[in-house]
Amino acid sequence: MADAGKQASGSALNPGVRRREVWSWAMYDFANSSYTTVVLTTVFNAYFVGVVAAGRAWGTLALTAALSLSYLVVMLAMPWLGARADARAGHRRLLFSSTVGCVLATAALASVGPGVIAWGLLCLALSNAFYCVGESTVASFLPGLARPEAMGRVSGWGWSFGYCGGMLALGLSLWLVSTAESQGLDAARYVPRVMLFTALFFALAAVPSFLWLREPTGVPTAQPAPRALWAQLRHAWRETRQDFPDFRRLLMCIASYQAGITVVITLSAVYATEVMGFGMRETMLLVFLVNIGAAAGAFGFGYLQDRIGHKRALALTLLGWVLMVLLAAFARSLAVFWSAAALAGLCMGTSQSAGRAMVGVLAPAHRPAEFFALWTFAVQLAAVVGPLTYGALVWLTRGDHRLALLATGLFFVLGLVLLARLDFVRGQRARERHVAAAPMSSGGV
Repeated sequence: MADAGKQASGSALNPGVRRREVWSWAMYDFANSSYTTVVLTTVFNAYFVGVVAAGRAWGTLALTAALSLSYLVVMLAMPWLGARADARAGHRRLLFSSTVGCVLATAALASVGPGVIAWGLLCLALSNAFYCVGESTVASFLPGLARPEAMGRVSGWGWSFGYCGGMLALGLSLWLVSTAESQGLDAARYVPRVMLFTALFFALAAVPSFLWLREPTGVPTAQPAPRALWAQLRHAWRETRQDFPDFRRLLMCIASYQAGITVVITLSAVYATEVMGFGMRETMLLVFLVNIGAAAGAFGFGYLQDRIGHKRALALTLLGWVLMVLLAAFARSLAVFWSAAALAGLCMGTSQSAGRAMVGVLAPAHRPAEFFALWTFAVQLAAVVGPLTYGALVWLTRGDHRLALLATGLFFVLGLVLLARLDFVRGQRARERHVAAAPMSSGGV
């Protein structure tokens, strides 16, 4: 990156925002992607189903239930935490606390061995809840960094950089696994090492974010009582019905397609192991391919998104998701399945980047954490419904992962239907009117 005192070239960033600050913001995506890539997507979930739960029929359902519970906790807590951060200028403190919590809970996963089911589920649920709080909090910095017309581009920088972090952590974890297997060690011996490494990677890579990422600009208000905060969040949700109807439609759309994305993120390794017969190294290589596609998609599509429009870009990615589900569900050959994985990577980076950018463009600039908390509420609701639906279907069908994956495709179809009803230009006008009237109103949280 350029010198800290030099502003980024072009018009992507807001006045006064320096390149080092944007880099430190993107470094958090780089850091926390190690958790999602190694723990959630690749190693621990497959390890839990195959080793910790020892192939029990309800193993997948127990795993998805624990994750869904953690998402539910975040869904209920994050609106209050976000409004509190707005009120007390506490975004950096909240980001730091959630990071420490995720790192410690991830390290605790190293103590989970065969048969240690309850402790493993508890540590997984805690680590995921802390991760989700941090993910929402760091997203609320975006409107203060990027100009509205460049939200897609800057959001894409963060997502693509994050996937690079995930790939680096996964590559080093693959080296640890390969070394352990060459020494004759089984998963119960080497997975704990991978968990400790991931916790350390997250902690070290997140340091720049706490050194150079500034608190979002804005005038903090007096800290209201918790009931007042909840009342204000409820008011913000009701407000979307009348004043921000397109933001409300966007949240419903995001909740739909994120349910499918969460299934892919949390259960792709389980699917590859149980349906395609992949081993740990093959699964890690598969996820590595997905991350390459996701990094390329998030970076390149961010520019395309700003050019062709957020709504059209998101529609293209949702169509890609539908195609991916069909390919993976009916795949009988490895070539078709690997093709589906590559397509999933491209769609994952683009859809997640597009959704975050659209929230940043439509949310009132002086209430970022509050409205990003509503986004988190939608994302966590999806994360409760998606994996739990998949796990329940696998359990009810006695292990039919293909049918469960096909059902996942319906979430993306519903997202397309809801997206068609969204008027993005009208949503931007509503945002501008609200910001212009802000000095005459209550002033936010």
